[in-house]
Amino acid sequence: MNKRENSQIQNMTSEERTIKRVMIYRLGSLGDTVVALPSFHLIARVFPNAKRYLLGGLISNSRASHASAILCDSGLIHDYISYPVGLRNMVALDKLRREITALQPDILVYLAAPRGPIKVLRDVLFFKWCGIKKIIGVPFMAVLRENQWLDNEQRYEHESHRLARCISVLGSPKLDSPESWDLHLTHSENERTRKVLCDLGKDVPFIACGVGSKVEVKDWGKASWEMLLQRLFHRYRGFAVVFVGAKAERDLCDQIGRSWIGKKLNLSGLLTPRESASVLGKATLFIGHDGGPMHLAAAMGTTCVAIFSARNKPGVWFPYGENHHVFYHQTECYGCALDVCAHEAKKCITSITVEEVEEAVQSVLQNVKAFIAT
Repeated sequence: MNKRENSQIQNMTSEERTIKRVMIYRLGSLGDTVVALPSFHLIARVFPNAKRYLLGGLISNSRASHASAILCDSGLIHDYISYPVGLRNMVALDKLRREITALQPDILVYLAAPRGPIKVLRDVLFFKWCGIKKIIGVPFMAVLRENQWLDNEQRYEHESHRLARCISVLGSPKLDSPESWDLHLTHSENERTRKVLCDLGKDVPFIACGVGSKVEVKDWGKASWEMLLQRLFHRYRGFAVVFVGAKAERDLCDQIGRSWIGKKLNLSGLLTPRESASVLGKATLFIGHDGGPMHLAAAMGTTCVAIFSARNKPGVWFPYGENHHVFYHQTECYGCALDVCAHEAKKCITSITVEEVEEAVQSVLQNVKAFIAT
């Protein structure tokens, strides 16, 4: 950080009252947005009277939800500017520049995912080209661009922690406070949840499942899910199972759901992401892959049994909070960042056994005596 930037930061407190427009730069889909919730809350607290705009990329994958589907109606963001991820065409870039310039942002908060120094510099130059004079959160230093190793926990820091370090000049995002993960769900969203869950019957406890994945290497496998549900049903017959996910996963959920003979609901593709969050908040437990529904469940305070591949570094994308059970087998090829595993047959995730996941579920539900089959 240079002297000029440090001086700007020191003067920020006195200038906050005059800031009318804040732009927030955060790319990604559902999970990327959820882990940034504490940062969005912090920005809203620091600039409560400013118009807050989100600049984000449009995701080409049909299973991915845009950030607006999470933040709409939350009060954290007032409007959005979206553009195709990987935009390079100069005519299109100039159009985006003019769109940003027309909003006249007083300040930009940089919440991009870890990326190299050249890309960071390119981003800054673009925003300067847009006429934005003050930018905070830019990770010029490598220590801010990388998730740090936590020796005492033998894992890397969570992405929400890294983002908090990047914008620490604004204050603390209070990561461990439930309010920092609040989506501010509306009455109509909660009412929609109440209606869809009525099909299960009054006060029937349920396990939420997220069995789909938009990334092939994160998929535990249909056979593993079927075996898990078969085994769990014989022990927890008083529970229902509720599937959440994208519309493209609906048929898969129907197929896997046949393994649960009891009450079940397949809500994949039938709810908005925020309505899904409301459902997940009412679940006794969430079982699922590393993905958006898992992050939503954790944000809603629901205990997760999460099944991870080792494509990312351990800890970075784990469900935030205590009491979650995470399965991550750290093979020698961990951190590959592959979408498809062509050479190792996904051994990191396929080596996770049904028995160990079942044991984790039992440890969470061990005190729910009334619903354990005898």
